Amino acid sequence: MKKILSLVIAATLIAIACNKADRLSTQGQEETVAAPTKRMCASMEVLQEQLKADPSLQKRMDDLEKITQNFIRNKSLYRLSGDTMIVPVVVNVVYRTATENIALGQIQSQIDVLNEDYSGKNADVSGVPSIFKSVKAGDTKIRFVLDQVVRKSTTKRSWSTNDAVKKSSQGGVNPTSPTTKLNIWVCTLGQGLLGYAQFPGGNSATDGVVILNSAFGSRAKFPGGYYTATYDLGRTTTHEVGHWFNLRHIWGDATCGDDLVADTPQANAANFGCPAYPHYSTCTGTPVEMTMNYMDYTDDACMYMFSAGQASRMQATWIVGGPRASFR
Repeated sequence: MKKILSLVIAATLIAIACNKADRLSTQGQEETVAAPTKRMCASMEVLQEQLKADPSLQKRMDDLEKITQNFIRNKSLYRLSGDTMIVPVVVNVVYRTATENIALGQIQSQIDVLNEDYSGKNADVSGVPSIFKSVKAGDTKIRFVLDQVVRKSTTKRSWSTNDAVKKSSQGGVNPTSPTTKLNIWVCTLGQGLLGYAQFPGGNSATDGVVILNSAFGSRAKFPGGYYTATYDLGRTTTHEVGHWFNLRHIWGDATCGDDLVADTPQANAANFGCPAYPHYSTCTGTPVEMTMNYMDYTDDACMYMFSAGQASRMQATWIVGGPRASFR
């Protein structure tokens, strides 16, 4: 009997040890931070989760779309000439290591990139193919000013798309005045993600953009920063802020989908890397895809334009009744 009892106790101890080892192994897997291998934006996935959680969100977004389309049809009536929207930016740096606590110079380099890209003064815009020059946006009339940098130390190795990084109760940072300031959370994202944004119409308590810390800022402007290769020119933030201003991916997140913009050709799907030009889709009319658009999935060095239609769509967010009107 004693021998049997001893065997049972031994087996139990082994099982406990194995379970502990399994938990540690699993925790290690969960904490492993995968380096991005291709552009991955989770904005649409986050939107789908928000729609499930808040049934009234779809109605708000539908109403905002009506305002947007009315503005696009009657833009000349709004007299926006010379009218520029100034966006105060709060950068919330949530870091575990000194390296992740990125320098002010890297932060400012990102603001500079945003201002170049949204004014159409980025140097690489000269590479826009002749077929798209007539629909190139030029100046979107949006400017960004660094308002504040908030820094918070954490013990977490990485963050996900559940918005915990936006909540102090979960170890993150609450947004600062989200109805009048664009909050950007800069942190280590898991699952190879580069970033995600909240579309207009969502809860102000989670409004803003989340960016992988090593994809925030520009190595070309601030070489001494913390960067990941391929995504080191600040275009991830340009892309995600585009979502925050109500832009969709150019393929409409479906095969030959609709991005709700008339002057961006239909695209089969996301394009990665640096596609050779011209890159044709198999959509109706086999158009040349606008792979150099900021709202595609190409590398930083290969995205360098908004279209005029995208600019109008963004401008519609700050007119009276628009979702960003409180920023005026």
